[in-house]
Amino acid sequence: MNPFDLTGRVAIVTGGNGGIGLGMATGLINAGATVVLAGRNAAKGKAAAKELGERASFATADVTQKEACDKLVRATTRKHGRLDIMICNAGIGIRKQPQDYALEEWNAVIATNLTSAFLCCQAAYPAFLKSGGGKIVTIGSVMTLMAAPHTAPYAASKGGIVQFTRALATAWAKDNIQANSILPGWIDTDMTQAARSQVAGLNDNVMTRTPAGRWGVPADLAGLAVFLCAPASDFVTGTAIPCDGGYTIRG
Repeated sequence: MNPFDLTGRVAIVTGGNGGIGLGMATGLINAGATVVLAGRNAAKGKAAAKELGERASFATADVTQKEACDKLVRATTRKHGRLDIMICNAGIGIRKQPQDYALEEWNAVIATNLTSAFLCCQAAYPAFLKSGGGKIVTIGSVMTLMAAPHTAPYAASKGGIVQFTRALATAWAKDNIQANSILPGWIDTDMTQAARSQVAGLNDNVMTRTPAGRWGVPADLAGLAVFLCAPASDFVTGTAIPCDGGYTIRG
């Protein structure tokens, strides 16, 4: 048996219509999975699903809302008969000094980056039980391990996502559910392109500090996502794995 084969497995990838979400979804598709991309931008999502092919589809969902998460899982299991994988990738960032955030901005980042993962995993749990187990992958960040002056709510949400994932791993191991986090470094996406225009010297800092000597690309996340969603990782749970070209180990 190929331990990386995902044939017959059904996955939901939140925020899967672009960036690292689409990179991970592409990896799952190539490994044989059926993938539901979830997001708020329907036009972008449908285009991404078309790009991935017949085993991909898009569902409009605001995953900061419990009802939307429950509906997303119900629709997936009704259409595909099961759910095996939940990748919690939806995320936003607002870059300001800590004293300058409005409460609404703080709440928006926490809701999108952290609360959505709680709601999606809670919705997925009964479906995982029916499937005999499941895989949860949450998306942290190098800001889980490091800090920057303009990332207070983002860093708080990404630190929280790892601890939340570890709690799931301990609670649901008995149900054959593995929960792990990926900590992306500086990946070239729409979000980080915006950061480069807002944070002076960011590009030079990333290039100098990253031993790999480049920015990451969404495809760099694909192999790690497949590993954490496949039988190859059945005895791996509660981990947080950087995918950063060595950024966080550089002194």
